[in-house]
Amino acid sequence: MQAVEKKSLTKPKNSVKENAVQFLFKYGAIILLIAIILYFSSISDAFFSYGNFSDILRSISIVTLLALGVTFTLVVDGFDLSVGSTMSLSTVVTASLMVWYDMPLWLVLLLPLLIGVAVGLVNSFLITVIGIPDLLATLSMMYIVAGLHRTYTEGYSIYNNMPLTSGGTAPGQLSEAFLWIGQGQMLGLPVPVWIMVVMVLAAYVILNHTRWGRILYMTGGNAEAATLSGVNVKRVKTSAYIISGVFASMAGILFTARVGSGQIDAGAPLLMEAVAAVFVGYSVLGAGKPNALGTFFGAAVIGILLNGLTIQNLPYYAFDIIKGAVLVAALAVTYVYAKNKFAKT
Repeated sequence: MQAVEKKSLTKPKNSVKENAVQFLFKYGAIILLIAIILYFSSISDAFFSYGNFSDILRSISIVTLLALGVTFTLVVDGFDLSVGSTMSLSTVVTASLMVWYDMPLWLVLLLPLLIGVAVGLVNSFLITVIGIPDLLATLSMMYIVAGLHRTYTEGYSIYNNMPLTSGGTAPGQLSEAFLWIGQGQMLGLPVPVWIMVVMVLAAYVILNHTRWGRILYMTGGNAEAATLSGVNVKRVKTSAYIISGVFASMAGILFTARVGSGQIDAGAPLLMEAVAAVFVGYSVLGAGKPNALGTFFGAAVIGILLNGLTIQNLPYYAFDIIKGAVLVAALAVTYVYAKNKFAKT
């Protein structure tokens, strides 16, 4: 009798806990976003304005592109830590093509994208052919690519009319047409925002409404079952890492156009934000998997939070604490939910 009573008492408690975890997993990110907006709106009149939210969207555009690349690798059960370094390399290469070599715009846009493809191919070779685990392979590439871009620039940022180590000044300049990509406006919104929206929608359609997207998710869910179904798992993973490299290069091009120079190590600080955005996006409306719309939502949460803290004059060196806390919270909810779901099955 006592055992029955004890069991009946324990069951509701466990049920309440499971429901709470499920609710947080499904709606926690949305509640957090609403709470952030309400809080900062109450302490600053400048926060809840069209101009400020336009700036927020512009600021998260680069992080979102990086995070979309990470999303594709997570879909196939991988992980790309080299996106920050790839972005940095593309940033300085983009600037150098115009400033050092005075190349036409179409080459300036094409060649950095090919660099992203090359990094993705090397990553996939290390992972799918040699067999190095994703984290270790992309960690190694992160350092290699970082060394390449510092060696290429000799440790200097690239800007208009810069002095050259060989003597004289750089012959080219970042053109107005190129700078428009990062600084221009179109239909009342910054051009980077339009680029971000197009890429997010494209990624969403590919992952959710195409056969190839289903194959990507199948590969990440169970590579052995995918192989038995006739899927070339190595080729699918290779494509995911190439896409990740291309997105990182796009972020580098956009960053160069936005700031008007090629900054060394531009992508390094954005890696954590990109990873946090992806994992926050896991739980948006209970998706439970890497997805394009969730990634955008995660980037928006982090961008709005950091913008509000900036308005509050919080020291910039404290921002990493906030980013880390958001990432820990997202991971905690995701893994507790996954643990409970696994225990049920």
